Amino acid sequence: MSRSSLRALLLTLSLVPLAALRAEDPSPAAAAPDAPALTVEACIARALEQNFSLKIQGFSTTIAQESLLAAEARFEPEFTATTQRSMVQSSLAERRNLADTRLGVGQTLASGALVNLSTSLDRAGYTPLLGTPNPAYTSDLSLSVTQPLLRGAGSAVNRAGIERSKLGLSIAHLGYKGSVLQVIRDTEAAYYNLVFTRGQLAVKQHSLLLAQRLYDENKARRSTGVATDLDVLTAEVGVATARSGVVTAEQEMHNSEDALLALTGHVEFNTRIGAVQLPAPPASPASFARSYQLARESQPGLKATEAAIKQFELDAATAKNSALPTLNLGGAVGYNGTDRSYGSALDQATSGEARNWQLDLSLSIPWGLHGDRARYRGALAGLRQEQASLQQIDQTLVVNVRTAVRAVETSEQRVGIFTQATELAVKQYELQLARFKAGLATSRQVLETQDDLESARVNELQARVSFHTALSYLHALDGSSLERYHVALAE
Repeated sequence: MSRSSLRALLLTLSLVPLAALRAEDPSPAAAAPDAPALTVEACIARALEQNFSLKIQGFSTTIAQESLLAAEARFEPEFTATTQRSMVQSSLAERRNLADTRLGVGQTLASGALVNLSTSLDRAGYTPLLGTPNPAYTSDLSLSVTQPLLRGAGSAVNRAGIERSKLGLSIAHLGYKGSVLQVIRDTEAAYYNLVFTRGQLAVKQHSLLLAQRLYDENKARRSTGVATDLDVLTAEVGVATARSGVVTAEQEMHNSEDALLALTGHVEFNTRIGAVQLPAPPASPASFARSYQLARESQPGLKATEAAIKQFELDAATAKNSALPTLNLGGAVGYNGTDRSYGSALDQATSGEARNWQLDLSLSIPWGLHGDRARYRGALAGLRQEQASLQQIDQTLVVNVRTAVRAVETSEQRVGIFTQATELAVKQYELQLARFKAGLATSRQVLETQDDLESARVNELQARVSFHTALSYLHALDGSSLERYHVALAE
């Protein structure tokens, strides 16, 4: 056998282990062995149940509900009871003993009128006897009404506090809805990032495996005189570089696990997360017209600003009314009785024989009304400011939806492009590996194509994750995330 034939035989025998150096797809990075698989739907359900941000935001709704109850309490009846006893001695011989007890109930009506119904029972005793009866018992039953005619008149002004609190409760609900959409978006992004970091780790681990096999083969080839020390050193550096990539990828994976656990409200971070995977892409493509219409109908920030404008309109109407003079019309009617005993005095009061009435009109005008007029102008300025903010929010919403739709479309195209790039990188790696087997390529060239393959796989994975992340952002903008994950919220 010639030397060239022997050399070819040794080369062929030394390349047998390289059959394992094929460019098959790497398996996903291993998840916790005991943990069940975790879908994005289950992850979001956990986040909505346990997320700390939502728990904190929920108190705003509770506070707004209590504020509404406090505003409505203004029109609840108010019961009053007073009793007093006194003695007046004008000299050593003259003295008066007085006792007075009054019970009443008053209520403010939506028109601004204050209605008061009250009764009293008094006792007066004199020493020495000054008249009959002595002691004297007096009882009365009276009804009084005071109705504002200018300032504070009308149900619109007097119920403004209630209507404002109702709007405040709606704003609180919208704020909670916005927080829910944000938590869904953040959870989706964290979940997809975990998918990426685990997939990236799997790619890095596979690259390390290929680099280690190449290193082992070069050492075997050196022992037969086919490879040089430089080939072995090159392969060894490739192993070290691949191992460094694995270490960095492991760090990123653990960080993404902690980020997802934090969003789902976990306190103990030693909880392991099961297998994760990207969901199936949507059947229908992204549409600006549909997403913008949904956003206009339900976007929390936009709707909250519209509610705030209504609050400012109420404030302006109330401030305008407060700039009017105070003109009140009052009236009262009552019955009374006086006798020697409580019972007799009460009977006289209820018999209607002794009665009285009163009618009054009062006017009060602050000098110049400067303060009230300034508050009205300030309320109008606040209203115009909020209206301008609404226009800005609507404009920003248009831009954000257009940008989000373009991001989805671009990401979808990038998935196709990087999928083709991965297929090309696989073929280039296999070609370079075949050339290496034939002695036509060096270890460095194999490692270079291996790096290209690793980058192509990571880029393809990143494109797929970016596509789902862009969808998540679009669905958060138009509010469709709630329907997708079957989340029902109070309006």
